[in-house]
Amino acid sequence: MNIEKDIIIIGAGPIGIACAMACKDKHLNYLVIEKGSLTNSIFNYPLNMTFFSSSEKLEIDNIPFISINPKPNRNEALEYYRRVTTSNNLHINLYEAVNDIIKEDQGFIIKTSKTNYHAKKVIISTGFYDVPVTLNVPGEDLPKVAHYYKEAHPYSLQNVVVVGASNSSVDAALEIYRKGGHVTMIIRGDAIGERVKYWVKPDIINRIAEGSIIAHFNSEIQEIKEKSVIVTTPNGTIEITNDFVIALTGYQPNITLLEHAGISFSDDGKYIPNYNEDTMETNIEGLYLAGVICGGLDTHKWFIENSRIHAKKIIKHLTENI
Repeated sequence: MNIEKDIIIIGAGPIGIACAMACKDKHLNYLVIEKGSLTNSIFNYPLNMTFFSSSEKLEIDNIPFISINPKPNRNEALEYYRRVTTSNNLHINLYEAVNDIIKEDQGFIIKTSKTNYHAKKVIISTGFYDVPVTLNVPGEDLPKVAHYYKEAHPYSLQNVVVVGASNSSVDAALEIYRKGGHVTMIIRGDAIGERVKYWVKPDIINRIAEGSIIAHFNSEIQEIKEKSVIVTTPNGTIEITNDFVIALTGYQPNITLLEHAGISFSDDGKYIPNYNEDTMETNIEGLYLAGVICGGLDTHKWFIENSRIHAKKIIKHLTENI
């Protein structure tokens, strides 16, 4: 038998929590389903990560987010969203993966790793942090390769290649260098990323300039070996002695889940889902999107601070049609 709900919300990140708060405010029978921990993406951020946004821009439903720093860190965010969830007794099932969303005449069947649900409406708010963009080179499946970075200590005294020039790559390179790792950055472009946090960017530029961190610009890894990496550079192909590769080359939404649900996409190769910007409803009636997943592969378009409004747009529309 299917468990009956008015609304199923997929994803318990900040925007999924915002949707749950909006449902609660309207006394709707809802459930949030999350495949990992509460705010799973934030939990998987580096331990010392600092947000670009100030705390008030990360708030949900006007609940104050008090930080002792000008910009909050990972632990403060985890505490804030956990308190919002527990203090409001939000209905959330954790460690339950959604495998399929099937449209029916009278709503949706949602199949998960634990059971099936029937819901009149579905909101997908799964973010983009679960699927890394891979290098697609030989050796990428070796144990020495990681697409996520947590902390610097395991890389102390090791030869570490960091791939990328984004905020995550720069943070990892600087932290590992300061914990005694020997860091080489492989950067496809000709400079450190434009979106790197303004208070961090001078640090990485200076460390590269003085030679504390080696950087190869306009370069790409061609192969990863047990004890080295092969890199093409403007000066030819080189082989670098190496213990670990941290490939922080970006992440992407679970496109497959959206495709199976019947959602259509833009035809420009960016996999931007088609939805009504006023209501957040997709081309599938009753199926809504919220948060950064709305940007498809353009993962820099939506953030917590500018997508919080999605929750109220969705709940306003679906309560008129439920």
